[in-house]
Amino acid sequence: MTNAVQAYSYAAPSALVGDQLGLSTSGGRTARGLVTHPRFFSGLVTQAAPAAAGLLAVADVALARYHQPRAGGWTRDPVITCDGERLRLESFSACGGVYARLDLLGGALDGEVFDRGTTNVDVNGPLREALARVGGRDPLHLGVGADELTVTTLDGAVVEKKVPLPERWLRGFAEVQVIASKFDLRAELAGMAAVRFLRGLPKKASANLWAVPAGRDLRVSGSPAPGGVCLAGAGRLATLHPLLRFARKLRVYGPAVTGETASSAWELELPGMRYTLVLSPQTWRGFSGEGAVLDDLAGQDAEADADVVGMLLNFEPTVEIGLLSGRSGLTPARVRAALTRLGTAGKVGYDLAEAGHFHRELPYDREHVETLNPRLASARKLVAAGAVRLAGPGAALVTTAGGERRVRLEEGSCTCEWWYDHRGSRGPCKHVLAARIAARDAAGTGAVPAGPGAGTVPAADAPAPSEA
Repeated sequence: MTNAVQAYSYAAPSALVGDQLGLSTSGGRTARGLVTHPRFFSGLVTQAAPAAAGLLAVADVALARYHQPRAGGWTRDPVITCDGERLRLESFSACGGVYARLDLLGGALDGEVFDRGTTNVDVNGPLREALARVGGRDPLHLGVGADELTVTTLDGAVVEKKVPLPERWLRGFAEVQVIASKFDLRAELAGMAAVRFLRGLPKKASANLWAVPAGRDLRVSGSPAPGGVCLAGAGRLATLHPLLRFARKLRVYGPAVTGETASSAWELELPGMRYTLVLSPQTWRGFSGEGAVLDDLAGQDAEADADVVGMLLNFEPTVEIGLLSGRSGLTPARVRAALTRLGTAGKVGYDLAEAGHFHRELPYDREHVETLNPRLASARKLVAAGAVRLAGPGAALVTTAGGERRVRLEEGSCTCEWWYDHRGSRGPCKHVLAARIAARDAAGTGAVPAGPGAGTVPAADAPAPSEA
């Protein structure tokens, strides 16, 4: 697996001096275009202690490797987005299985917004130590990006960082927003009930549990139950604990219970802000292989639609699909597929509390998107090789070097090892994707895809079953 390299350049280190918190920014895209050191906000955070603890929690996730922990390694500076009404800080764990976000809402901010956009913020060792000491009720003076006059007085104290970003980390950001958009609210606990539940969880980091509603509380179960939410790796909620003294509510989100382990989201409501963790289905399982984005990426119009929808995004607090549909002339389904494509390029996230997408701009190379999804690339090779034959309504045969695979399009089932291992829980296999692409192509042109005799995939082009 290859790594991209992200280079950061800060005019000076972030620092907390007295009650003055200055977050230095790296380059990023704003409503005015690309800016070397964007300045987004200057003013007061009216709740200093929870804001400092929340920022520290986001930074802790970026440092953590929950699967096979080891000292050292890389960390990526948190991403911050200003939409004119709030500040969002996001990070991803080094193992790719935990996503964290702190939303500083309008009620917690009192100051001036200079621009809207996304950048990285420097979180260094001394700043972490200072944040850990913040307490009391006094407001915190926050500056996100220094003004140009201040930067010129810093005697060239430039901070340079080069960080390797594994592909699984980049893919994880895209998968999380698609997976989370299918969650429902499963439970909501008041402050003290939330504290009791979270503090009562097993300390073993790898414990797989189910949180099951019991009246106004949640109880822990070792097996799934109706209305329950999977908690895969209870120890991965550790960054919530320093925030419990500020907790007003805990909201728990997840998919319908199927009996299998599943992703889940845990959201603490704090004074004027929210802290959200999204967990992958297993501690060893990162989000990058979940395959939730593949069907949308495989759509023949997804790339062109993403161009149209992308031009309409302008760092709004909430991306409204109906409004985008009206402005773009695309159906809501095509807008959702376009948002998935944009999410894969780091341009869209999902807010569970508001049940809507939001715009941000991570520094990903859009041309690299498809190479981050090898199943989709393999499916396109199968179609190009003529290895797909439609075999009656809703069925297809896909010929590979490993043998002929029978696909049912609507169910997304296949006779390959991948489908037998995962039964669709990690997205479609390459054979199902290839059959769906071929069926769409045939519907658009009236042609029938060539049968196996026209092009059997060479062994060199056939990924192993684990890559299906």
